[in-house]
Amino acid sequence: MSSDEEKKLAKKKEKKDKKKHKKRKHEETKDSPSNEDVVQASSEKKAKKLKKEKKSKKEKKSKKEKKSKKKDDVALPSQKIRAVPNKDDVNVVGGRIVSFSAQDINTKKDTSQDNSTTLLLFYQYIEPALDEDGFQSLLYHVQTTGDKYNITGRMRTAYEGLNCTLTGSYDNIRAWCKDLREYANGKYFGETEFKLTDNLPSGQAFPRLHAFKVEEIVNYGLNGVKAPSIHMTGVHLEPKDYHKKMMEEETVIIDVRNHYEAAIGKFQPPETGAKYIDPMMRKSTEFPVWLDKPETKEMLRGKQVLMYCTGGVRCERASALLRTKIEHEEDTKALGIKGVYQLQGGIDKYFRDFPEGGWWRGKNYVFDKRFAHAPPVIETFEREAKKKEKGETDAAVEIPAEAQQQMQAMGRCEACQKPWDKYRGKRRCPTCGVPSLICKDCYDADVNKTKKLDRNVRCDLCVAEGITSKRQIREREEKEMEKYEQKLREIYGFELPKRKKKADQLMEPPKKKKAAPNPNNTTKLFIKNLCAKQVDQEQLCELFPGITHIEWITDRKTGNWYGSVFVEMATPEDAAFAVGTHHKKKAYGRVLHVAYSPPDPKSIWPPAKLKIV
Repeated sequence: MSSDEEKKLAKKKEKKDKKKHKKRKHEETKDSPSNEDVVQASSEKKAKKLKKEKKSKKEKKSKKEKKSKKKDDVALPSQKIRAVPNKDDVNVVGGRIVSFSAQDINTKKDTSQDNSTTLLLFYQYIEPALDEDGFQSLLYHVQTTGDKYNITGRMRTAYEGLNCTLTGSYDNIRAWCKDLREYANGKYFGETEFKLTDNLPSGQAFPRLHAFKVEEIVNYGLNGVKAPSIHMTGVHLEPKDYHKKMMEEETVIIDVRNHYEAAIGKFQPPETGAKYIDPMMRKSTEFPVWLDKPETKEMLRGKQVLMYCTGGVRCERASALLRTKIEHEEDTKALGIKGVYQLQGGIDKYFRDFPEGGWWRGKNYVFDKRFAHAPPVIETFEREAKKKEKGETDAAVEIPAEAQQQMQAMGRCEACQKPWDKYRGKRRCPTCGVPSLICKDCYDADVNKTKKLDRNVRCDLCVAEGITSKRQIREREEKEMEKYEQKLREIYGFELPKRKKKADQLMEPPKKKKAAPNPNNTTKLFIKNLCAKQVDQEQLCELFPGITHIEWITDRKTGNWYGSVFVEMATPEDAAFAVGTHHKKKAYGRVLHVAYSPPDPKSIWPPAKLKIV
């Protein structure tokens, strides 16, 4: 082997030995703790940095996608609405309470908690009823604490409990509820369910607090000995259980509200489920008589009976009445009713558990400044659809078919019959007095006097029943109630106080008759400001004894009578007593104007055609 080749081999071996030496050195030091910590820390730091950068990019991408989606579509709020107590409810008020924020159904979050209104709905029956001292103490408490916390709204107060619709600030409403919960050490309101709606516009607050005394917290005409015990109420079902019950066969569902409320919205269970019944009532006092009718009993035969109302309070007495009849009245017992159930918290609470509407269709009539409202999800769709119509947004609102059906008005304008579901203005049915369902066009036409809403424009119930005067309704109610109360005497054995006719209640005879001076012996009188809805010839003659002739002063264009008459009295003494006794005195809730009206010597007074028979 040449010297050159030997040199090359030696260099090659030297390189090989150096590599082996380095490898051994690394193997000896790689298990050192300090080296491991350094390597691991460095590795983890790099991993965290990479993860953070990745997350940041992902969040930016997600925000861009959300922003883009918001422009193109409207998200459903149903997942956000939670009818459960929040921390303040639990910590401040405690007990049974449900609440949610109206912001959850608004796509625009522009209502701050500091400048908004909280709506409170609740009722509570007290049994046995309070005595006079207990009632006065409770009335004083709710009024003074209401003033203390700047609470506004309506408080129906009775010996049998409270029924309230109130507004106030977020904190003050909860503080007031806490005070009421603790009243009398929780004896009366410890188990009361308070329903709160936060973040409503400040314009929906009531202007003042009005606490007033009533015979019943819901006027059923069942006060005193006629009142069924609250311990006899139907089974209270929470909304989810009630929803399932509506799907069961051999079931009926009674709408315990007034017909004008049901006209714009009601439950519509599936065809195979509960059969809906509208008692067609103008007011709750008609319910006991309706429940006692043979045709009603046949509808309930062998059925489960469900009841519902706006907040639950009307179902308390209604369901108790039915269960009392099942227990004590043989003809009702023989119907074989399989159970009586009611919706806990009413429609208001049902909407919180079923924000998309469930089995509900249309609008829910309410007795606060909202007037009526739809389920929360439907309200969102309606709001966005209106914005789209006005060109306030470019968002594409995709409304499901079922929601579109929900948005269709169920009621009809009483004047033009077009679909309508908003009660506005102060007009009432001229024959029965319930709120009038009049569309905006017809209402504006009446205000502008281009198309008058006359007495022929009546509610659908009056049209269907052929009712043309309040007197017809009054006479029918008196006849039905007299028959009903006679049955109560026979079955339950208690004696009811003799009922006054409504005409007698409105027109009490004057305590003292007083004659006004009548130096000219005038027998013709002018009388104005009579109640046009309630006064007819019979009432007028009863109010003014001695009338022989009546001239009803009517409007030349419409022919309507608005409460003014000329009358002829039999003697000057009758005329003097009429003026002296009734001038500037009330009759049928109106302050009368009664004055002598000497006839024109050139005219013939009184005309023979005006003579009453």
